[in-house]
Amino acid sequence: MNTWLIYAVGFIAQILFSGRLFLQWFISEKNKKVLTPTLFWKLSLLASFLLFVYGWLRDDFAIMLGQTLTYFIYIRNLQLQGEWSKSPKALRYFLLIFPFLIVAYGYNNNTYDLNELFSNDAIPLWLLILGSIAQVIFTLRFVYQWIYSEKNKESSLPMGFWILSLTGALLIFIYAIFRKDPVLLAGHSMGSVVYIRNIILLKRQHDSTD
Repeated sequence: MNTWLIYAVGFIAQILFSGRLFLQWFISEKNKKVLTPTLFWKLSLLASFLLFVYGWLRDDFAIMLGQTLTYFIYIRNLQLQGEWSKSPKALRYFLLIFPFLIVAYGYNNNTYDLNELFSNDAIPLWLLILGSIAQVIFTLRFVYQWIYSEKNKESSLPMGFWILSLTGALLIFIYAIFRKDPVLLAGHSMGSVVYIRNIILLKRQHDSTD
């Protein structure tokens, strides 16, 4: 596939990720408190779908790892908000098995093998480790959010989510500089601004209730 087409997929995914953040930011600023609209999770799922494809096309294990770990948490949050069951059943089944289908397709058609994911000539081992650690930290924000939401029986974005978001984004930004990846650079530079703003909003909420 042409390089520009691959980057187009990645940029569309990052635009959707940024769009969900700015939507959440706008609604939160309007209400003077951190809120999580349903559209946030719908855009997250669509963007994750596309970024997983982007990582697969670039043979980038770090990107694929990050998206695989968060993909199903987006679905769970839609379930908690009562929106998942409203989607057509065929679409739900497809989205649930999509990550497994694309990996199985590539492997069985010799598009790549497992060794290639861990031995990409364009990504030295130390950089792959950095990228993977960054993605794991970035992903932990949604694991934390998932546990927090399950505990409180509602979908929400607590302070720990935004702190992990900012930490992971800064590490991925460093990874993107060495990787020379414009998609990751653009996405995480803009996202960091929203993460910082939400931390400020939550701190003000907390101070006002004390």
